[in-house]
Amino acid sequence: MDLIIFAAIAVFLGWKLYTVLGRRTGNERSVDPFVTKPGPAPTGTPNEAPARAPRLEAPASEDQPAREERPVLPREQRQLEAIIAQAPESARKGLEAIRAADPDFDGVSFLAGAKIAFDMILTAFAAGDANALKPLLAPEVMQQFGSAITERQRRKETLKTTLVGIIGLELLDAEMKGPDARVKVKFTSQQVNVTQDSEGRIVDGHPNEVATITDVWTFSRPVTARDPNWVLIGTESPN
Repeated sequence: MDLIIFAAIAVFLGWKLYTVLGRRTGNERSVDPFVTKPGPAPTGTPNEAPARAPRLEAPASEDQPAREERPVLPREQRQLEAIIAQAPESARKGLEAIRAADPDFDGVSFLAGAKIAFDMILTAFAAGDANALKPLLAPEVMQQFGSAITERQRRKETLKTTLVGIIGLELLDAEMKGPDARVKVKFTSQQVNVTQDSEGRIVDGHPNEVATITDVWTFSRPVTARDPNWVLIGTESPN
């Protein structure tokens, strides 16, 4: 009976990852890509319908109806609009180029989805859940993440990661690269990362130590593809 209960919990958690991300690393992590928001961007006033944070999932079918997206509240909408306004001119022009190639693309919704995915990717990596990560990562990036998970398991170690909060979000670059849209985002976050051995002894980190970590992630998606999902194609940990 216990096995059945644990299996049910595992399935539920996997489903939650899937519905938010679609098909959502330590001090050196070398993502929410995002279904784009339909229609014109709202102005963000309280009386208007809020934007929607994008999902990462396959298009709805008769057997799999669409799921509700998380709304982007007016305050967050204004914050994300400010981030785009403060981005380099090349990045803003890149967003315009992506929008020209994919009229449903919306930069605010993309960034809102990125924040959700960042949290969930950290959680999946810490849990060693390669199956949850695989659909979200380009093969070469998945190989890096998978190798780190395998090595941790070989040492019989466990990683516990708590995302205290994202304290900085920057749009660094955006472009059309042939048929592919690419967006680079910098996350500055505060995290608690603790690695324990098989006996529960701490071998790295401390449960009361909050680290400020910077990650730069690049996402990509073919704009003509029916699949609305973006994948992580590059990671950096700037000094």
